[in-house]
Amino acid sequence: MKSHRILLFFALIFILSGCAGSPAGEPVVAELPAMDTLMKLTLYGENAQAAAEPAKERIRELEGLLSTTDENSEIYAANHSGGAPVALSGDTAALLDRALQLCRRTDGALDVTIYPVVRAWGFTTGGGRVPDRAELDGLLERVDYARVALSGSTLTLPEGMELDLGAVAKGYTGDVLMDLLEEAGVTSAIVELGGNVHALGSKPDGSPWRVAVQAPEGGYAAALEIVDKAVVTSGGYQRFFEQDGEIYWHIIDPAAGRPARSGLASVTIVAEEGTLCDGLSTALFVMGADRAAEFWRETGDFDFVLLDEEGGVTITEGLEDSFSLCGEWAGRPLEVLRR
Repeated sequence: MKSHRILLFFALIFILSGCAGSPAGEPVVAELPAMDTLMKLTLYGENAQAAAEPAKERIRELEGLLSTTDENSEIYAANHSGGAPVALSGDTAALLDRALQLCRRTDGALDVTIYPVVRAWGFTTGGGRVPDRAELDGLLERVDYARVALSGSTLTLPEGMELDLGAVAKGYTGDVLMDLLEEAGVTSAIVELGGNVHALGSKPDGSPWRVAVQAPEGGYAAALEIVDKAVVTSGGYQRFFEQDGEIYWHIIDPAAGRPARSGLASVTIVAEEGTLCDGLSTALFVMGADRAAEFWRETGDFDFVLLDEEGGVTITEGLEDSFSLCGEWAGRPLEVLRR
């Protein structure tokens, strides 16, 4: 059995020639490992240096609250509460409340109680195994976001159920960092949190940031220009294992308890809110192209890029002027969805 754990920036930042500096000098770059990936902050402006360390500390604080494996985290405490009420901090309560909203909005395509199933597949350990149907059916009885009771900052999680906010944690972290940096007087910044990219303002010269979307086979399929936006990609190629010639990836369909087979290779969400992008990138991957298009037409507070397993590309109309295919994908047909 082959096991693959890919911790890549599948959305990378292109800093164009001549834009490396800022009116206040060279950018301040801060890096740290957190939330199972490498995070990189590139900050511009006269207040950038002063903001870098508080930003890193904020990342560490959120990781300490939201980890499923850290015995001192609030999520770990909730998962081992035996059904007793647990008091949450403001951050954890706010993120869980937003995550549950997204679970309801996507009709369970995103479900923050899927952790027991993900663990059964071995994705929490870096290994991989294929559970049998009986095991999955038993675990799915413990998966139901609607049974999570959150009242203010008090969480009651039924015994046997477990939370995992990994599908929204980096998005929320990016949102928090954007607020922190703006309040600190940073005028321009790009924050890379694994596959999540958040832009504060534009580049120092006023031009948009360019973000590349990785092709499933490697290299880059497309580029996006963004200002004050988040870009988040979820793809089956990120974390997977192979057994008996079949590939199993980490994005689980909560209805089936198995890796989602929707015909999509990756989903990229673009919006102002990183938490929204993070949650919807997973949910739309589970939905597949047709349901994703219908969902977008019904709600529409985001845009998306879909790469399908046949090499097709679909974008929503809001990206038409800021999106371009590149590399070996440059000549492929592009479908633009309109309302």
